[in-house]
Amino acid sequence: MNFQPVAFDKTKSLFVKTLKKRVDDYFKTNKISRYANFRMYFKSISLITFYFGSYATLYFFNESFLSLVLWFMMGIGMSGIGMSVMHDANHGAYSKNKNINKFFGFFITFLGGSYINWKIQHNVLHHTYTNISSMDEDLDSGKLFRFSPDQKLRKHHKYQHLYAWFLYGLMTIQWSMDKDFLQLVRYHKKGLLKIQKKNFTKEMFLLVIYKIIYYGYVLILPLIFFKTWWLVLLGYFTMHYTCGLILAVVFQCAHVMETNEFKSPNSERVIKKNWFEHQLNTTCNFAMNSRLLSWFIGGLNFQIEHHLFPNICHVHYKKLSKIVQSTAKDFNIPYKSYKNMFSAVYNHYKFLKHLGSFNVA
Repeated sequence: MNFQPVAFDKTKSLFVKTLKKRVDDYFKTNKISRYANFRMYFKSISLITFYFGSYATLYFFNESFLSLVLWFMMGIGMSGIGMSVMHDANHGAYSKNKNINKFFGFFITFLGGSYINWKIQHNVLHHTYTNISSMDEDLDSGKLFRFSPDQKLRKHHKYQHLYAWFLYGLMTIQWSMDKDFLQLVRYHKKGLLKIQKKNFTKEMFLLVIYKIIYYGYVLILPLIFFKTWWLVLLGYFTMHYTCGLILAVVFQCAHVMETNEFKSPNSERVIKKNWFEHQLNTTCNFAMNSRLLSWFIGGLNFQIEHHLFPNICHVHYKKLSKIVQSTAKDFNIPYKSYKNMFSAVYNHYKFLKHLGSFNVA
């Protein structure tokens, strides 16, 4: 079935005009770039070194359970690179130079993912159609979870608030194995690859090559050179589980929350609200005062700012949040934020439980 887009209200609201002007004025007045700065480059190098440095150290400490600590560190590094480096680059927010964006965006390949699939699922489907069932694939888990009131309630969803935390950690393992191949085929059938001007045969060939390279260095070489094969497999699982759990919790706490809206298009496939207001109604922030968390997760605790301005590097989100918050207040538009990470996680837990027990209108 071909991809059927959903349209938003095209009316240019005063809120949108005012917000864009205030953000533009911020960069002009302070004479700073919207892209990465020295701190961003330093962080990128640090996280990439942390990941590959942990991997290299495995070759010297692979015969004991100390190796699991190194695999765990690689999982931390994976999530850090994914959220703080690759994420900005594949949004085109890292640099105005497209080659620099491609370079840092390509690191998803060395983490077991596909940059083409990621761009379509995240940039196109999630960012454009946030919290719209059947459009935003971040809400789609098949029958396993119920992340939206629009999805069918099943008996086992009654326990999803309990089993979710165990299954979230499997997310990147699934990406690295079969999901990328299934996704690429699905996007081809829906015409999404064509929209992105990508050739299916070429992309499938490249995906196979990239997977061979990834599994070659991260799994095959350790199995060949390390003495204890089962410790390698356990370490590989530890790495992916650590990364998957971190990524899932960060993204779920921004969208699958009781304070957010979940939309469905009308029969004409139109959302009767402009896109900017839709983002504010379907997204929330958390732990806005935590510098360490914000540094590590690439400013994704400022999800509102990221969704409104995904082409601006995350190092600017904290300053932009004050502009967005005050503008939203001026126009009586909700700006939702949770005080810390713990309160956000608890709200997500409660909402999972609520979705699993009731047909929410």
